[in-house]
Order: sequence, then C-alpha cells, then structure tokens
Amino acid sequence: MLSETQTIQPQESGGTGPVLVGRGLIKTYGTQRALDGVNIEIGAGDAVAVVGPSGSGKSTLLHVLAGILPADTGEVLLAGRRIDQLGEGPRSELRRKEFGFVFQSGMLVAELTAAENAALPLLLGGAARASAMRTAHEWLDRLGLGGKAERLPGELSGGEAQRVAIARALGHRPSVIFADEPTGALDTRTGAETMQALREAAAESGAAVVVVTHDLELAASLPRTVSMRDGRVQS
Repeated sequence: MLSETQTIQPQESGGTGPVLVGRGLIKTYGTQRALDGVNIEIGAGDAVAVVGPSGSGKSTLLHVLAGILPADTGEVLLAGRRIDQLGEGPRSELRRKEFGFVFQSGMLVAELTAAENAALPLLLGGAARASAMRTAHEWLDRLGLGGKAERLPGELSGGEAQRVAIARALGHRPSVIFADEPTGALDTRTGAETMQALREAAAESGAAVVVVTHDLELAASLPRTVSMRDGRVQS
C-alpha cells in the first residue's frame, strides 16, 4: 500500500516521460474526501486503468486531471505546465485542444451524422468544415466505420456509436484520452473489441489513455492498473 506522499510512476509507457502529472490532489465534498492526497503520473503513450469500488474517487480523479473539476489542494501539470490554476475559459479551451473524452453512453448528438459527430471538436475549435470532415472520415475509416459515416446515432449499434466517440476523441490529436466506463453499456465481446479499437487508435496518434472502469477484465487488458479506495491510491 502506498502512502499519500508516494508517486505512481508510469509503467510500460510507450513514450519517454510523463505527459500528465497530479501531485497531492485533495478534493472534498462536504465532510467526505473524494481524493485524499493522490499523486499520479501518466506517461506519453501510456495506457492506464483506474479501478476501485463506487465512491473510491476514481471518477473524481479523472475529472480533476482533465480540468473538469478543480482540486481543493494540489496541482495538475500537462507537459510540465500547471493547468489547475487556469480559469474556466482557458481550461475549457485546454480540454478542447489537448484532451479527448469517451463516455459510457457515447454522448453523440442525435441530430448529427457519425461524421459530423466525429468532426465536432474540430469544428468547435475553429477548423474549416471541409478539413474537419475530412479528418473525421479518415478516423472513421480507420475504425471500420467508413461505410456508416452518414448514419445518425440512432442507426448505429452500441459498439459502432462508441467507435464514433473514439473518432471524435482522436480527431484533434489530443495528448490524453479520458475514458469513463467506455464499455459499461456494451456486451463483453463488443466491449473488448471497442477497447482494443481505442487502444490501437490512441497508439497510432501517440495519445495516452486513462480508463476509469469497474470491469477488472478490461483493466487487466491494459499494461498498467491503478487501484483506488477511499480517495487514496492502493497500488
């Protein structure tokens, strides 16, 4: 068991050093500490599963590292630059440019086609529509969805919708992809295939992957696992 001051070093990283670092992270809700002095490093190209029971702090850790929630104490660094002190506007821009997100339900826009959903972060970032759509189609092709780019989310299977979400997360070449229970709504086989697609696509782009999951089999498929309990890292 690690103490609060110990740091988890990246293992079997595909890169040369930490791209994302959290130090002394404390986050409190009322009288409960969701994070209790967590230190963690994510290497460039790393693939990490964060596991633990409900209420252990794993989703809070993801949200703090991604700049969605501010920590009460501690610091978060991206490529050596502190990002926890940024205001909401700069943090929002940072999430749009440097991070990609894959959620349990995909969270696709129902009125947009698969290609338009995949292109959305690029379009919101100011890219020309032609360029954004070209990139979206390229990623959908790589993920085996080239023939379904013009379908609406309601016309896709659960696994296909998650692959669109992966294409959306990767299109702007983020440094880190955060996946919160990405296979939770899928059957075992589809979940395994979706996770493999995410890992392969992230490796191709050079992005690190941080996956929060209850699925221990999924976690075991990744080269590194971080276990949490009561807001602390256990291993």
